[in-house]
Amino acid sequence: MRILKAQDHRRMPWKNGGGETVELAVFPAGASVDDFDWRVSMATVPTDGPFSTFDGVDRTLVVLSGHGVELSVEEHPAVVLDAAAPPHGFPADAATDARLIDGPITDLNVMTRRGRFEHHVERLHLPYVGRRVEALCLLFCRVGPVVLETEAGRFDLDTLDCAMIPAESTILSVSGNGAAVMIELRQV
Repeated sequence: MRILKAQDHRRMPWKNGGGETVELAVFPAGASVDDFDWRVSMATVPTDGPFSTFDGVDRTLVVLSGHGVELSVEEHPAVVLDAAAPPHGFPADAATDARLIDGPITDLNVMTRRGRFEHHVERLHLPYVGRRVEALCLLFCRVGPVVLETEAGRFDLDTLDCAMIPAESTILSVSGNGAAVMIELRQV
């Protein structure tokens, strides 16, 4: 079990230069935006415009704050996402444009390299009764406090902290007055 504290997240420019990304975790450690197997990051989207493209990568976006965004992905119908919408998956190598609804948003991005890893992302409704996890899971604290209890102990998460829960672990519960997102990362 490892807790990734918000103040330790790595900041870097977007691949397309249009903003800044806050990287929570990447595999393999130290991988760049061109050679990661999986990556979890946050970004503030300040203006309308194109998303960075990532060849051979699948992406899921979760709006964390703001009034929302209309996302247009190549030949698919546009979708509107806000802070209550379910996670939205799409191919990161497809041309994607964002139109903000009413001002900037902050989003969570989960990306996996096709053929190496796949992912599943869900917003948790607290309290959450846990389960045994087969794959590596990241519990992202969107708003704190959130309390994670596992067979390894109790872990208190504050806003934007992230817990890395090893495969073959048992999550007993997730509770608190905050909001959380669960990310499962499975090697294929």
